[in-house]
Amino acid sequence: MSWVAHIVYETLVWRERRLARRELRQGLTQHAREARKAGDDAAHLEIGRRGEALAYWYLRQAGYVVVARNRRPEIQPEHQPGPAPGELDLVGWDGPVLAFVEVKTRSRFEPEAGRRLVGEAQRQRIVRSARNYVRRLQRRGHVTYRFDVILVAWDPMDGYSVSLVKDAFRTRGQE
Repeated sequence: MSWVAHIVYETLVWRERRLARRELRQGLTQHAREARKAGDDAAHLEIGRRGEALAYWYLRQAGYVVVARNRRPEIQPEHQPGPAPGELDLVGWDGPVLAFVEVKTRSRFEPEAGRRLVGEAQRQRIVRSARNYVRRLQRRGHVTYRFDVILVAWDPMDGYSVSLVKDAFRTRGQE
């Protein structure tokens, strides 16, 4: 099925580049920035959704078996200490390793930015959700996991570009 994922991914990239050029010609990117400053997050959320779709197909073409998208944690009892669990953008198997993938969509590309874009508080929320997820899977045996970050960068001339940072951060006790 990898060839299907490759075709879908390439089609999405082509479509996004075409959209970017059209928006640039029509001056829509400036309009989106102004709308965002005015408090209208619709354009920002739409770019994020498009970035997550592109990241999903990028992972599929790279051989990941994606098993969950935008997975929200179950309701946790209030007596548990620590930060509230956060949403897991993508969860997938990269061979024998379970990868929890955080998707970051930005308006420009910065090398190595994927490691810096996930702040400490967000890491703690992701780790807590991941541990809950792994705890359920470990009933079937030992699970090796890691945390990846995909940086989806928006370029007005080229559309989206994708950069995957495997093992972007670690936690204590993680193997």
